[in-house]
Amino acid sequence: FTERAFSQKFARRTFDKVLYVGEIELPQKKGSAQLRGRWGEAAAAAYLRQKGYAIDAANYRTRFGEIDLIAKDGRTLVFVEVKYRSTNESGLPEEAVDLRKQRQISRVAAWYLTEKGLDIYTPCRFDVVAIEGEEIRLYRDAFFYQG
Repeated sequence: FTERAFSQKFARRTFDKVLYVGEIELPQKKGSAQLRGRWGEAAAAAYLRQKGYAIDAANYRTRFGEIDLIAKDGRTLVFVEVKYRSTNESGLPEEAVDLRKQRQISRVAAWYLTEKGLDIYTPCRFDVVAIEGEEIRLYRDAFFYQG
């Protein structure tokens, strides 16, 4: 699956209209909370690609939980949590990445490293992409590994 194929297949399967951000096409956000979450992940992936990241995986799942995006920023492996809120009435999206969520993401990241045969010297970090309405904020090194 290439990034472009992922983006096109995602847009065709899940949504009937497409929104263009720069040169990246994104599905329009509408429908259920799950669909809006998927829109947020697609928007975050497009944003990260524009920042020079290469997306390796989306919605990586294990029995411990899920990581929204796994990317490379240069030689660094980046585990990305995406949080979307249409408004800040229920708080800022980045505030939802609490210690419990950080621990869960850390466990899934450790599983990913083991599954891929990567060692403890692999440079990696945890980023958070917060989307509030149409505004996208990137928090690089948002938290450390929580074992």
